Amino acid sequence: MAFSTAAQVRTRFDLKSASLSVVAVLLKTTDAAQFAAELAERVADAPGFFDNDPVLIDLALVREAEEAIDFAAIVAVLREHRTLPVAVRGGSDAQMEAARAVGLAAVPDAPPARAEAAAPAVEPEPESEAQAPVQEVIREVVHEVEVVREVPVARPGTMVIDKPLRSGQQVYARGADLVVLAMVSFGAEVIADGNIHVYAPLRGRAIAGARGNTEARIFSTCMEPQLVSIAGIYRTTETALPDDVAGRPAQVRLEGEKLFIEPLRNPVRINPREIQ
Repeated sequence: MAFSTAAQVRTRFDLKSASLSVVAVLLKTTDAAQFAAELAERVADAPGFFDNDPVLIDLALVREAEEAIDFAAIVAVLREHRTLPVAVRGGSDAQMEAARAVGLAAVPDAPPARAEAAAPAVEPEPESEAQAPVQEVIREVVHEVEVVREVPVARPGTMVIDKPLRSGQQVYARGADLVVLAMVSFGAEVIADGNIHVYAPLRGRAIAGARGNTEARIFSTCMEPQLVSIAGIYRTTETALPDDVAGRPAQVRLEGEKLFIEPLRNPVRINPREIQ
């Protein structure tokens, strides 16, 4: 017992649970080449989209597929785009085993804590002092994986830019809304994980909801964009804007798989005396 206490005193580390925000990649195909091509196309207009982000691969939509998934190729593609694939979930037994073979952690579909709560209490068996640290490590790792699956997304902040953006310049409001108080020139690019507000002519590329936020919107007092995109759905100047929004105050929103560009109407002014 004295030896065990001395060992604890000399310990220079602790084991604690931790939370980690991840980017979930929901696979819709088992073809690694097709996935690589579509991912390259998706991020072509946003080269700063990823920044060594941890990635969780979700296999829910391909769970019943008969074709084998080349996880090594998919992991390599994700790493080429500056991501760190760390885990996989939602696959069949064979898919999960193949994913583990390339070093991905298997995330259970149901949180372990809830499963333990539903199970009847079992009296733990006596364990030796040598076994205890190993079991503690396993418990902490399982708990950490559960937090990765359910960590809430923080509410975006706001980044404000008060200088004109010229061709070739790019601004990315990571985890935030973006407000631009000057012109976004043709060839410039504004990207935000949240909404984009441009209180001046918008003539470059505007990419809102860059990490999949389908509720994000794009606003401008002079809508003349080279490209607009929300959650990966985009529209370019190849499709002419309607006369009621071209060069006028307008907003861009997403419904399903379709972008809507609508005029911003003047707000109704109410006389305070009329309220009384």
